[in-house]
Amino acid sequence: MNDNVKTGLLIAFSILTLINTVMIFSDDDVSYDRPERSAAIATPGAITTPTNTALDNNAEVIPQNTGPKTAIQFAEMVHDFGTIEQNSTNPKVFTFTNTGSEPLIISNAKGSCGCTVPEYPRQPIAPGETGEIKVVYSPGTQANQQTKSVTITANTEPASTVIQIKANVTPGEAAVDAAPIEIGS
Repeated sequence: MNDNVKTGLLIAFSILTLINTVMIFSDDDVSYDRPERSAAIATPGAITTPTNTALDNNAEVIPQNTGPKTAIQFAEMVHDFGTIEQNSTNPKVFTFTNTGSEPLIISNAKGSCGCTVPEYPRQPIAPGETGEIKVVYSPGTQANQQTKSVTITANTEPASTVIQIKANVTPGEAAVDAAPIEIGS
């Protein structure tokens, strides 16, 4: 083979490897059973599917089923903080109800950026019971109209539910009151 063909194949292989790596690490909604970390934890009534451990031969990996499905309903899907200042801390509690017939198990809650930090209940929520997702929005030096989201992953259909916060971020009083420094006359 000539050098151009070898270089082209190497580049193609590198690109495919990079794409595969990005796809694996960006899929937060799917949990993969890795044999070296596998620990069988039995949940009453849970439905599990076999997982494929032959990862080296390009076999398809089957995500685990989290058990019986239920439903979640939020009292408010979007909260608008209105006008807030930069470098402020803005908490919001989103209340939800398990409207299904099975215990609600939240496996993850993830903010769209580091400025939006959610806290979620780790214990199952019984049918008809309510729970809370606590979200703290700290805009730092962000400015103007902002919309951030929190994705909640649970044993619901669909598996992901998105709630949002909005705010118009303005410079704090210290930034507004600071007079420009004049140099020389």
